[in-house]
Amino acid sequence: ICAAIKDIYDDTRSITEPAGALGVAGIKKYVEQRGISGQTLVAIDSGANVNFDRLRHVAERAELGEGREAIIAVTIPEQPGSFKAFCEAIGKRQITEFNYRYHTDREAHIFVGVQTHPENDPRSALIASLTGQGFPVLDLTDNELAKLHIRHMVGGHAER
Repeated sequence: ICAAIKDIYDDTRSITEPAGALGVAGIKKYVEQRGISGQTLVAIDSGANVNFDRLRHVAERAELGEGREAIIAVTIPEQPGSFKAFCEAIGKRQITEFNYRYHTDREAHIFVGVQTHPENDPRSALIASLTGQGFPVLDLTDNELAKLHIRHMVGGHAER
């Protein structure tokens, strides 16, 4: 739905509420599932009652919904050079979010948003690259709890 709100904005420079974008979201899903092209499809935009403070949420979710961002949790060794090795494993992809908090002397748990492209650089390629280089990865892209809360709870308490 957030991706549909963004599409409507990109096309018309107007912002709809989630219920208003439901028709466009449905058409997008229908086209994707059936491989439709070259047809004219119509959706009814039924509302524009959106609070300004919700726009950030919509913008963040639009990237995820269109497969242009992956949200992952990665474990890296807590030692010099680990972050550099992690960045090299990501390659030329853009880091859109990075959260880290010290946990132990042995390993670091990081929460990362990474730019992807659904056709030529999908999320699966990113995860394969990281796991292939020895980084344990947990894909949180489709996890609502992670998107809402885990980014604020990264790490944990320090060892005593």
